[in-house]
Order: sequence, then structure tokens, then C-alpha cells
Amino acid sequence: MSQQPLPFGQFMAVVEHAPLVSIDLLVFNPQGQVLLGWRNNRPASGHWFVPGGRVLKEERLDDAFMRLTNVELGIALTRQQAQWQGVYEHFYSDNAGDMPGFGTHYVVLAYRLQLDETQLAALPLGQQHARYCWLTPAEAAQHPQVHQHSRDYFVSAN
Repeated sequence: MSQQPLPFGQFMAVVEHAPLVSIDLLVFNPQGQVLLGWRNNRPASGHWFVPGGRVLKEERLDDAFMRLTNVELGIALTRQQAQWQGVYEHFYSDNAGDMPGFGTHYVVLAYRLQLDETQLAALPLGQQHARYCWLTPAEAAQHPQVHQHSRDYFVSAN
């Protein structure tokens, strides 16, 4: 079943009153570096962040994973190709609409992927990320422009 995002006004009402479920992708290359994208959109705009995105209503996790890897990485992958990393909670003081009075709460399902640069030849730019970089987990855990929620994935890796 192909799911469509909610109209923006309805989506903002959900953000105000309920947590969102998302998938974060901890993408590693053969050199042990992790992929980070420079976020264009709120929340977390203006920071390096791991790729990922929301699970849509009535979208199965396997379908969401395949959609998100295709949109975020330019290559459709299955959850079976990834390693489960755990559940995380992300709280933000702002929201996608920059509306006053409420932040954003995500319940995040994190997965690790091991990919090489040839598999990531077409990283999409524009909608979510302005550019990409590769950092070691230790660098990501300490870098001041890596958002705290992404840094948290790598703090224990040091």
C-alpha cells in the first residue's frame, strides 16, 4: 500500500499532540566512517545528522525502511540487510513548521548499514540534506556541528 504524507496542517497537529515514529540509518563505509548529512529542515536544521525519516500511517516497517533508504541514500535496501541498534527517544524544542509553543518528539528505530561508496554513488541532495560527510564514530561523537541526537549513537563507540 502506497502511503502519502498528511497535509501539512494535519501533520503539525499530530506533531503537537503525539510522538512520531522514525527510522535512523547509521551508515558505515569500509573505512569505519559514518555518513552524516547537513540538515536543511527543522528539527535539527543546520546540523550534521544521520539519514532517516518518519514511518507513515499504515506503512509497514519493512516498506518504510525500503522507502527511506531509497529517498535518503538513493538505494532501496531491506531491513534484513541492516543490523538492529535499538530504540531511541529524540526530543526537540522546535518543529517542522517553526510554530511556537511546541516541539517534536520522535521514537526512533535505529539500524546500522555497512555500505561502500559505489553503493552510495547517487546520494540525493536538496530536500533533506545540502551535503554529506564521512566521520569516524569518535569524530562524530565530539564534533560540535553534529546534532546531539546523532552524537548519542556514537558516544559509547569511543
